[in-house]
This record gives sequence, structure tokens and C-alpha cells, in this order.
Amino acid sequence: MNKTLAALVAGCAVLSMAACSPTRTQRAPGEQIDDAVLLTNVKTALVGDPVTEATEINVDVNRGVVKLSGFVDTPKEKSAAADVARKVDGVQSVQNDIAVKPAGQESTVGEVIDDSVLTAKVKAALIENADTKAHQINVETNQGVVQLSGFVDNAQAKSAAADVARSVTGVKNVKNELSVKSY
Repeated sequence: MNKTLAALVAGCAVLSMAACSPTRTQRAPGEQIDDAVLLTNVKTALVGDPVTEATEINVDVNRGVVKLSGFVDTPKEKSAAADVARKVDGVQSVQNDIAVKPAGQESTVGEVIDDSVLTAKVKAALIENADTKAHQINVETNQGVVQLSGFVDNAQAKSAAADVARSVTGVKNVKNELSVKSY
């Protein structure tokens, strides 16, 4: 009886450990928490930096890799954002996919509204498409140029997202800055 009980307890322990270990398609709970903490710490550091415009910068984290995206006004701001992110404890590496807005092209109120509407249309199209996981994809728009960023599961999802964005009426160009998650 004791051997049977011991075998049962040992079997349950092995199954429990297997359920919590990472697989090719999912991360362990500890990795998810670490990435969430890094995300918060990088965003907080960007907010506290006098050079970066934190509201214009998207931050994604996957297994310690920080991905920065969005549109900023100057190369100095783009560089500063990467420097700030690199200094955060726990950051393994930084992918700086921030785009610098063309000099001298200030957006009018109408363009800003148009870009917001275009962003919403692209997000809606991504949600409707069965091949894309919209919650994994950040969408930013500047003067009709759509930037996709974040971490997706595979190359097919990356390609599908770009195709969906290009199909939206009013999109002038798509910058596909999506990265495939490392497992």
C-alpha cells in the first residue's frame, strides 16, 4: 500500500512539474512574470527619461528581449530609448525598431485623426483574421504608414499580419517590425 501511494504521489509530482515547465509554444509562469516585470520597468524608465517621449514608444518583452517600436521625432530620441532600455536590470538585449518621423513633416489635426482611424481599422482587421492573434500585435500609424510590432508565434503569423494591414483601405505602406518568438 505504501509503495502504491508513494508511486502515485511521485507520478503526480512529475505531472505537476511537467505542467509548469515551458514547452515550445508556451513559457513557464516564472518567465511570463519576469517579462511582465521587465516590461513595466522599461516603460517606467522611459517615462522618467527627459529625452524620450514614452507615450510614442511601444515596449514588448519576450524572454528578456526588449522590442521597442513606434514613431519618434528625432534620431536622438530613438537612440536614447534603446540606451534607457539596455540599462534596466534583467534586459538581455534590445531590438530598436522605432521609426523616426521625416523631418519637417508635422502632422495636422486631420492627419492625426486619419491615422487614429486607420490604426483602428487595421486592429479590427487583425482581430477578424483567423491567422493573426491581434493581442500579440501593436499597431501604430504615422501619415498613412502602418507599423506592426510585437512578438508573434511564427513566420506565417508575421506574414499574415502584414498582408492584413496592407489590405486595409488608406494604408500607404506597412513596416512589418514583428519578431518571431524564440522558444
